[in-house]
Amino acid sequence: MGVKKIGIIVKADPAVSPKADALERWLVGKGVETLRRESRPPHTGQLGENIDRAPADLDCILVLGGDGTFLSAVRWIGDQNIPILGVKFGEVGFLAEIAEDRLHAVAETILNDTITTQPRMRLRVRVIRQNTERAVETVLNDVVINKGALARLAHIETRINDRYLTTYRADGLIIATPTGSTAYSLAAGGPVIHPTVPAVVMTPICPFTLTNRPLIIPDTATVTINLAERSSDIMLTFDGQQGLPIDDRDTIVVSKSPYPIYLISEPSQNYYDVLKAKLRWSGGRT
Repeated sequence: MGVKKIGIIVKADPAVSPKADALERWLVGKGVETLRRESRPPHTGQLGENIDRAPADLDCILVLGGDGTFLSAVRWIGDQNIPILGVKFGEVGFLAEIAEDRLHAVAETILNDTITTQPRMRLRVRVIRQNTERAVETVLNDVVINKGALARLAHIETRINDRYLTTYRADGLIIATPTGSTAYSLAAGGPVIHPTVPAVVMTPICPFTLTNRPLIIPDTATVTINLAERSSDIMLTFDGQQGLPIDDRDTIVVSKSPYPIYLISEPSQNYYDVLKAKLRWSGGRT
């Protein structure tokens, strides 16, 4: 057996803890060392490399919870190549995609070293102020510029590969990966992009100009963003997990990260089936 140490990330939920206890006992009974950790709620606070990271000797990480718990686990992994699997409690999720009743069967597959993984592209986000990096973050889903509830429309000057594109007048702007295309971007009117498509989607949030539509660009592109002068009450969020107040002194640079995340794939789980279930698409089967 090649698997010796497994991380378990658990949603802080009384309904989930007993399942995590049972899984931990089962793994220990199989001779596997476990490292258990409760997911942390999203917050505005410390960014960068000073946060703790998953130990490099983990063979994989199992996430018990929803997509938010999964994203916190991805943040814990950082730039390391540690495979991850999400186990959804309740409704099917896009990231935590296997149901809890499949947990032990899939864990058995992991212990038998018969798993396959799928790389998912991530974005690297740099926030620069006066030639100094305020933050460097990696996101799996999206980076979002959002105005506060009482703020005026944000004026978001946007360049692609150093060429001016437009200045969005909107409540905000979402820059999402294909994985993140089914999250906030979708709610804001963006398209669904299959995870293997090498692309990034830029989706304005409630744009003042109705011709400002979502734009799909190659994943090789670099997006550079500045806010108009005297912008206030604007927040930059990373995967909905961390927030950073920004203003017109900041330059945000978004590009493809060299470090994808590796999702453990469940052979019985089909992306389009998850999509149909989550979006409640109807229609007969042939």
